[in-house]
Amino acid sequence: MTAVTITRFGDAAELRPTTVPRPEPGPGEVRVQVRAAGVQPVDLAVRAGKGPPNAPVALPLVLGNEFAGTVDAVGAGVAEVAVGDEVLGFATFGSYAEYRLISSDQVVRKPVGMPWEVAGSFTAGAQTATIAVEALAVAAGETFLVHAGAGAVGAMAVQLARLRGATVIATAREVNHDYLRSLGAIPVEYGDGLVDRVRAAAPNGVDVVLDAAGVAAIRASIDLGVDRDRIGTIVAWQEAAELGVRRLVGVRSARRLAALVGLYDTGLLRTHVRSVYPLADAAAAHREVETGHGRGRVVLVTG
Repeated sequence: MTAVTITRFGDAAELRPTTVPRPEPGPGEVRVQVRAAGVQPVDLAVRAGKGPPNAPVALPLVLGNEFAGTVDAVGAGVAEVAVGDEVLGFATFGSYAEYRLISSDQVVRKPVGMPWEVAGSFTAGAQTATIAVEALAVAAGETFLVHAGAGAVGAMAVQLARLRGATVIATAREVNHDYLRSLGAIPVEYGDGLVDRVRAAAPNGVDVVLDAAGVAAIRASIDLGVDRDRIGTIVAWQEAAELGVRRLVGVRSARRLAALVGLYDTGLLRTHVRSVYPLADAAAAHREVETGHGRGRVVLVTG
C-alpha cells in the first residue's frame, strides 16, 4: 500500500509517498481502507519537530490523526463493527495511508449523509472543541471569545458554545466574517486594535476564552481582564504556563465522537471543507495549511 512518510523532521518536502506492507489486524483491531484523512496544524508541528509535547515521535512516521473509510478486515474479538461498515475515527498518527490499523473502540459508524471529505476531517476539530468547551465550563449567559474562530476547532467551538446558550465572539479575517455570522458568532477582525474591538462587541466583558491562534491572542485576552484560569490554549503549548493560562488537553473517545456525529446528522453542527488533495499531494496540503487563517478543513483523499 501507499503511505505518506517522513524520515526526518523539516518542511513539507519531507512528506514522501512510500510503499509499505499492508498491515493485518490483531485482536481487537480493525483494518480500514482509508477514503479521506484530515490535515491538522498539529500534523505540521510534528513534521517540523515542534510538538506536541504529549506525543512521543519515532521516525519514520506516517502522520494523520483522523480518518474515514471502510472496514475491510477485523481481528479476533471485534464486535462493534464488521467488514463493509463505513466508519470515521481517530488516532495519534498513521492516517496518511491507503489502509490503517486501529483499535475497534476508536471508530464509529459514518452517517450515510456525511460526505467522505467531511467524515475524514471531522473528529479532530470536533473532539478538540468539545474538550475545550467542557474544560472551560462555557455556560449559558456567558460571553465566550474564540480566537481563530473560522478554523476547524474554532468553528466547532463556536457552534458548541451557542448550543450551550453562550454569546460567542470570534476573531477572524474579514473574509470569514459572514461565515462566522452564519454559525451564530459575532465576528471581530484580527490585528492591531483587537482589544478595543472586542470591548466594543462585548460591553459587559468577556467571561471565557479559547485560543487557537497563539501567544498574541492570549496576551490580548489577558488585557481584556479575563480570569487566566478561564483562558485556554490549544496551540501555545510551551508558553501557557509562563502566561498563567490553561493548556487544554484531553482524551478523545468513541462515545464523544458518536455524540458529535449525531449532532452533525441532525443538522446541529456544520462543517466546511475548503480544499481536497490526493494522498500523494500531502506536501501541497501542508503548504496550504501553513498559510494560516484558513476557513474550515483541508483533506487528503485516496481515491
